[in-house]
Amino acid sequence: MIKQIVTSGAHFQWILFHVVLGIISSITPFGLIAWFYIVFFSSFYIVLKSKTIYPFCVFIAYLTSFELLARMSQTSPFIPYELGKYLLFSMLCIGLYKFKSKSIIGLVMLLLLLPAMFFDKSGEVNRSTLIFNLMGPINVALAIWVFYGKSLSKIQLIRLLRISILPLVAILASTIFKTPSYDEMEFSLGANFATSGGGGSNQVSTILGLGMFISFIFLVNKWNLTGYRITDFLLFFLFGFQGLLTFSRGGILGGLLGIIILVYFVVKTPNRKKAQFRLPHLGKAFLLSLFLAITTFQIADSITGGLLGLRYLGETAGTLAGTKEKSLNSITTGRVDIFLEDLELWDSSPIFGVGAGASSYMRDFSHFYLSHVEMSRLVSEHGLLGALYFVLLLYVLLLILLKKQTPMEKGIMVAFFIIALYTSFHAAMRTYVTPLFIGLSLIYIRPSKIKPQKSSSKKPVETIDLKETITS
Repeated sequence: MIKQIVTSGAHFQWILFHVVLGIISSITPFGLIAWFYIVFFSSFYIVLKSKTIYPFCVFIAYLTSFELLARMSQTSPFIPYELGKYLLFSMLCIGLYKFKSKSIIGLVMLLLLLPAMFFDKSGEVNRSTLIFNLMGPINVALAIWVFYGKSLSKIQLIRLLRISILPLVAILASTIFKTPSYDEMEFSLGANFATSGGGGSNQVSTILGLGMFISFIFLVNKWNLTGYRITDFLLFFLFGFQGLLTFSRGGILGGLLGIIILVYFVVKTPNRKKAQFRLPHLGKAFLLSLFLAITTFQIADSITGGLLGLRYLGETAGTLAGTKEKSLNSITTGRVDIFLEDLELWDSSPIFGVGAGASSYMRDFSHFYLSHVEMSRLVSEHGLLGALYFVLLLYVLLLILLKKQTPMEKGIMVAFFIIALYTSFHAAMRTYVTPLFIGLSLIYIRPSKIKPQKSSSKKPVETIDLKETITS
């Protein structure tokens, strides 16, 4: 089934199918359960027998992206609550067996996590807590181990991005379907669960921001996403609009960060290199996207009576009433306090930390609160080994920056990494986004074949082999 989706030219029909799937999932979980297992069992064998990384990437990217929709639709136990963690872990282990690794960075990162599994200074950690806290960073290490040094063609990248956004479209459709009339809603300066479709507003915002960014990639490159230019722009608008209405800022800011990074890599490139790489001109698509983004915010702010703008300025009910001082901690909804207490735990156990999963039980003022910043959780629970893990993660970013790719492709990969890393600073590693997109950011995009024109007076044009399929 994956092969049929990824090679199909009926892009609009598949978008429409996932819109319907999202709506059905809002009514009953069994439609999503049935579709998930149809795709899984009809495609798993293709992935196992393939000798290239491409089917593996497509399979993981498509199915793990249903993680949030499965939570929103309450498909557990048929589809696990933490689908992304379990499916990623299983597939990455298969990937290690199938594809020879070209780097030991991921292995070293994995080994750095192991000691904290065997002690617990809080005395409260059980097996489920251990899995919950460790699976995210373990999957990041495995993803780096598997994907480092692998390559895709340009057409494979486009198809991978296109199929990755389909589950996000289903999530978007579900949240819009579940959102009550705006006249019936009472907006406040806190996260809005009415517009997040029953999912955590932070996680929903993260997915919608990611959808906005991937839509932007298609718009500025003039790649075919839905089959119609106007619906491509409509998707970009709807991802941003619904994401803003969740009142959870992290995800939308992550999407905007990705857009800024992508534009930076293209704009900073000298015209000589732009001609060499045949980069698309941002031109009208970029200006229209910018205008649409500004308009989207203004419309959403108007619907919320100006509260959205105040929310993004870091205001709360307390700061407006004068009963609470505006600070970095209030702007980040308490994340700074948790971060600082994690650092105190690291200071008390500098070498090996307090043990995986123990930090939330050992903080004073943020007792039982889960860390939202993965870096502080790593150092508090893994000590110096966690700090080394994070340093290696930043080293991976340096490797991506030094990789010789076209500015557009490098911009996409750097943006993937930064979005994934940024997500770990406001939602830790509780979703599939961080491990999957850190892994994908390491993939090298092979140069497209250049076919010279018959006339020597004409410049060569870039072409893409459209015969490539999922089994290539």
